[in-house]
Amino acid sequence: PNLERLQPYSPGKPIEEVQREFGLQKIIKLASNENPLGPSPRAVQAIRAAAERAHLYPDAAAADLRLALSSRIGLPAEQISVGNGSDELIHYLGVAFLERGDNVVAAHPSFVRYYATAHLADAELRLIPLDESDAHDLDAMAVAVDDRTRLLFIANPNNPTGTIVAGERLRRFLDDVSERTVVVLDEAYHEFCDSPDYVGAHQLLHEGRPVVGLRTLSKTYGLAGLRVGYLFGPPEWVQAVERVREPFNVNSLAQAAAVAALSDEEHLQRSIEQNRRGIARLTDILTAAGASVANSYANFVWGRFPFPTASLCGSLLAKGVIIRSGDVFGCADCVRVSVGTDEELNIFEAALKEVMESLPKE
Repeated sequence: PNLERLQPYSPGKPIEEVQREFGLQKIIKLASNENPLGPSPRAVQAIRAAAERAHLYPDAAAADLRLALSSRIGLPAEQISVGNGSDELIHYLGVAFLERGDNVVAAHPSFVRYYATAHLADAELRLIPLDESDAHDLDAMAVAVDDRTRLLFIANPNNPTGTIVAGERLRRFLDDVSERTVVVLDEAYHEFCDSPDYVGAHQLLHEGRPVVGLRTLSKTYGLAGLRVGYLFGPPEWVQAVERVREPFNVNSLAQAAAVAALSDEEHLQRSIEQNRRGIARLTDILTAAGASVANSYANFVWGRFPFPTASLCGSLLAKGVIIRSGDVFGCADCVRVSVGTDEELNIFEAALKEVMESLPKE
């Protein structure tokens, strides 16, 4: 019965499929929130070196990677667990903490892996709509929590809207939630967030507030193809995840690349600056096209049009521009567009203008 409630994850069409379908050579993909600058050169060099040892099993404890992460977030390595992407760690949270009869509280729309985790555990899923600013409605989420709420997910910044929960509001919310509820702050876009109102999970832990933080090296660090995520939190919660974690779950190349990427501060700052410019540019492009745009602190922009966007996305696809339709999030009038290179955003802007001009006028 649980499987009947699950849908396979739909990542969108790959570039090669679009090339074949439309007979195009030049494709730009602004749909998967990838780093347009690619990985750090240090990471690429580390991958080449690690490939020479590919016949050996990876370090099951990922000791070097956990030490590098420990140095970055200021927590002991024992309070960190690493995974094959943060998706895997979300799954492990469900395995470690959920039983039949429990419930999971999450926002909608938000990252769909939270929902699958609840379904797999045969737990009740309580979805709370975002507020009018496309941000988490913490008041409504607090009302949904009861003594069987075992996991509560907050994507901060949120995917697909890019909005954040202000730090002081989050602190008040955490003070009111039972410590039996494992509050998970999914901070996949943490490094991009430059709002003075934002507070990271590591800061909350240093303040003595029990939360689980989730982060990834797929976004800012440009390692999406290698799948490296990490989780941190109170020792007893992290150890619960460690008990169910698969051995050798992060491969040798990924571990080496991640350690190298974490050491390359220059590439990190270049990625953040490129993203800052890209967010401003995308906001202008979508606003000029008639969309209302949420304030984004991630590496994508969420735009809401006064009409269903399926045909708009299809027309852009035929021109070789891949963006994310809001349909997959249950928002038929929305699109999510990832930051690309300056050239890619120029192509997107021109294609969007052509498509908008071709749409039937009321």
